[in-house]
Amino acid sequence: MTSSAVVMPLCRSTLSSAVSTDHGEMMGDKLVLRGLKFHGFHGVKEEERKLGQKFLVDVDAWMDLQPAGLSDSLSDTISYTAIYRVVKEVLEGAPHNLLESVTESIASTILNEYPRISAVRVVLGKPHVAVAGPVDYLGVEIIRRRKRVVQS
Repeated sequence: MTSSAVVMPLCRSTLSSAVSTDHGEMMGDKLVLRGLKFHGFHGVKEEERKLGQKFLVDVDAWMDLQPAGLSDSLSDTISYTAIYRVVKEVLEGAPHNLLESVTESIASTILNEYPRISAVRVVLGKPHVAVAGPVDYLGVEIIRRRKRVVQS
């Protein structure tokens, strides 16, 4: 008996393992950045704003990668380092109270700066949180799609 199911192993070293395939345009090609680590000063508590803390980030950026695959030219894609720079600037920049605000800033900046990206997924985790029990991290995940203009 054969099976067509794909099993994705869980990996504790990254924040995410897979995206469901019910996101339309998000089923195609994507740039993948995993396990980005930054020190930032985000949070509601005074200690978080004063001392800062470590943040973990994963980013998926959906775009057509075939032109770059055929040309082997960086000009036909978006450099991973460009997306990394956006994440770094937001995480190490002005403090936000909520992780939701940080992730929204990362996603909207990526979509605004890189029109070839059709959708972006940002997972942001805080590994050092004051909860009553062991955790790998607590955080948020957002998915933002480029708004399409419908012409009549």
